[in-house]
Amino acid sequence: MKKTIFSLLLFAVCGLKSAQAQFSRPVSVGVGAGTTINLTDLANVEANFAGHIDVDGLITPYTSVGIHAEKGRLSGNGYDSDFKNDYLAFNLNAKVRVGQFMDTGDNHSYHNLKASMFTKIVSNIYVGAGAGMMKNSITNSISPIYAPSVEEFADDLDGFHFVVPINVGVDIPFGRTLYGPQWAINVNYQHTITTNDNLDGVINSKNDHYGYVSLGVKYALFNRN
Repeated sequence: MKKTIFSLLLFAVCGLKSAQAQFSRPVSVGVGAGTTINLTDLANVEANFAGHIDVDGLITPYTSVGIHAEKGRLSGNGYDSDFKNDYLAFNLNAKVRVGQFMDTGDNHSYHNLKASMFTKIVSNIYVGAGAGMMKNSITNSISPIYAPSVEEFADDLDGFHFVVPINVGVDIPFGRTLYGPQWAINVNYQHTITTNDNLDGVINSKNDHYGYVSLGVKYALFNRN
C-alpha cells in the first residue's frame, strides 16, 4: 500500500513538472496607439489619437486576463454644436483565442516549435470583454438651436463612470522560444459601451459608445528560453 501511494505521488509530481515544462504562463507587457471613433449624440465623427498600455497574464496558452490603461481624445460635432473629451480609461479584461478550440496536442512546447506561422496567427485571433472606469474631461459648445432637443445636459463634465469594453484582435507572434513567442505584434479593435450616455455632455435616450483601433507590440516576461 505504501509503495502504491509513493508511486502515485511520484507520478503526480513528475506530471506536474512535465506540465510546467510545456507551458510557463508568461506575463506580457504591451504598448500601442491608434485612432478613436466616437458614437455620440453629436454624431459627426472626428478621428483622434489615443495610446494604451497592457499587462496580460496567460492562464492557458490561449486564454488570458489583463489590465488595460488608455489615454486619448474623443470629439465630434453636429447641429452647429461640438464637443471634446480628453479622457482616461482603464479596465480589467479576459480574452480567449482560437487556439483554445484547436487540437494542438498536450505538449505546448512541441506544438509551438512545429506549428507554421499561419497556424500560429490563426490560433492567436481572439475575442474578449471586460469592465472598467472612464474619467471624462469634456468641453462642449451647444447651439441654442440644438439645445431645445436635448433631454438633459450633464452636470459633471469631469467625472468617472462605468464602461464595458469588448475586444476583437490578433497577436502576430515572432521571436521563437521553446515555451512560446517572445514578441508579438498586436492589432486590436476595442468597442467601449458607456452606462450613463455622457461622452459629450449631452444626455439623450441612447448611451454613447466609442471605438478604438490600435496597433501595438507585446513582450513576454518570465518566459523561459
